Amino acid sequence: MSRPLLAAAAAALLLSASPVGALAQAVPDPVVDMATRAQAAASVVDAFHGALDAGQTDVALALLAEDAMVFEEGGAERSRAEYASHHLEADAAYAAVSESTMSRRMGRMSGDIAWIMSEGRTVGQAGNSATARVTVETMILRHGPDGWRIQHIHWSSQAAPSA
Repeated sequence: MSRPLLAAAAAALLLSASPVGALAQAVPDPVVDMATRAQAAASVVDAFHGALDAGQTDVALALLAEDAMVFEEGGAERSRAEYASHHLEADAAYAAVSESTMSRRMGRMSGDIAWIMSEGRTVGQAGNSATARVTVETMILRHGPDGWRIQHIHWSSQAAPSA
């Protein structure tokens, strides 16, 4: 079983006892449309999320290009340093108390550029309230001397429909 599928299965088991667990269980196995050449770039996306989940912000930052741009909920951070000084810690803190499941992923590549697009759901805690969000993510990566690095992240979400 692939790491994303294993993570989705584990998340469903862990959340089954929570009030939002039914939402996580309703997500089917992910539909993956991944060009073979884009798989290595997708593994960097997964490593970035894994680092955030584990609170390893230094590892997450190392996967971002210095001039990476992060678009999130209508805002923009125009470099790795700007992201590190604004939202990185909050993103890692939220990742630590939430569980994400992927429902679809597509990856393509042209030359040294790859784009990985993912859809899913995230359930977790925001303060004292349980949250459930439908999420979309686009990451653009460039392959260089140090391997794949994330050049651009675009995240957005909306409240998940009631289960």
